[in-house]
Amino acid sequence: MKKVFRIIGWTLAGIAIFVSFYFGAAWCCSRIAIPAEKGAAREVTIFIKTNGAHTDIVVPVRNEVIDWSCRLPYSNNVSPDTVYSYLGLGWGDKGFFLDMPTWDDLTLRLAFKASFWLNSTAMHATYYREMTGDGTERRIEISREQYARLVAFIQDRFTTDPDGRFINIPTTARYGLTDAFYETRGRYNLFYTCNTWTNCALAAAGQRHCLWTIFDKGMFLIYDRQRDADRP
Repeated sequence: MKKVFRIIGWTLAGIAIFVSFYFGAAWCCSRIAIPAEKGAAREVTIFIKTNGAHTDIVVPVRNEVIDWSCRLPYSNNVSPDTVYSYLGLGWGDKGFFLDMPTWDDLTLRLAFKASFWLNSTAMHATYYREMTGDGTERRIEISREQYARLVAFIQDRFTTDPDGRFINIPTTARYGLTDAFYETRGRYNLFYTCNTWTNCALAAAGQRHCLWTIFDKGMFLIYDRQRDADRP
C-alpha cells in the first residue's frame, strides 16, 4: 500500500511540476518580443483580433495579391451579403470550433482530445465590413511582399480537394451570419494552439511576434508596448 501511495504521490508531483513549468515558460516566452523586419513599406493593412481567448489574423478581402472571396466564397456564409472589406482567419481545434459555442460547453473529454493531438483542425473564416476599433484588434502595416508571404502561410494550412479548392465544413455551428469553417492540416495541442498559429503567421510576414505563445495576451502586449514606444 505504501508503494501505491508513493507512486501516486510522485505522479501528482510530476504533474504539478510539468504544469508549473508549462505555464511559466508560456508566460516568459510570450513576453519576449522578436522584432519586425526593418525598412519594409507600409502598403497593406492587416490586424490581429481577439475574442478574449482566441486570435484571428484579419486581412483585406481583396487586393492585388489575392481575392479571398474566390477561395472562401460568400455562398458558404448564412448571409448572402457580399460587401465586406476584411476577412478574419483563425486556425484551431475542430472540436472547439464546432462543439463548443461557449466556454460553458467545454468538457474534460474535449479539452483532453484537443491538448493531446487527438482532434483534427479547422479554419474559421469571418467576413467583416469594417474593423470596429473597439480595443479587440491591433492594426499592422506591412509591405506587399510580406503580405504575399502571409497569404502563402495561411493557404498552406488549408486542406484542398482534387481541384485545389478549400473544403467547406457543412455545419450548423455558426458564430454569426458571415462566417464558415474549412478543413485544415495539422494538429492542435498543448504546445501549438490557435494563438501559436497566429503568432507564427506574424512571424511569416516578418512582423513583431512573441518568441512562443499559447495565449493571446502576449501578442497584444508586445504591440501595445510598440505603440507606446512610437508615441512622441
